Amino acid sequence: MRYSDLSFRKALLADIPSIRALAEKSWWHHYPSIISEEQIRYMLDLIYNDEALKEQLDKGQDFYLFGKEDSNPQGFISLSVLDENEAFLHKFYMSPEAQGKGLGAAAFERLLRENPSVTCIRLTVNRQNFKAINFYFKLGFHIERVADFEIGNNFVMNDFVMKWSAN
Repeated sequence: MRYSDLSFRKALLADIPSIRALAEKSWWHHYPSIISEEQIRYMLDLIYNDEALKEQLDKGQDFYLFGKEDSNPQGFISLSVLDENEAFLHKFYMSPEAQGKGLGAAAFERLLRENPSVTCIRLTVNRQNFKAINFYFKLGFHIERVADFEIGNNFVMNDFVMKWSAN
């Protein structure tokens, strides 16, 4: 995909329904082979309800919607800049039909342009999410460590912490 074909903009409170819809579509397509349907529903209800998304925005997570210039948003990214040079990538999801076409790489490049002082980005990704892990490898991330996080309701996220550095 050519970078010039990318639509990329910071999300507003009015975009919460679009973010939630993209998350639902992406999660139900991708995660049933990785985690239980009960855990998917629990996490979607916990993280992507209107109030939770508003709170994430209020607490400084910058959400960006992206897609092809001539289409509705096909994905979203959520990033918190922790200090001048370091950030945490909370979310990076695309609709299934948009994957594998260079859109995600173009969106990540644009995210870096929007945050030029950031030279280090960390994220967490499920250790069984091979498609996402390989995508992050292509972007230049490496596995920093293994981490498990209890998220409530007897569910645990079994993740890798991955790191991207500008150098």
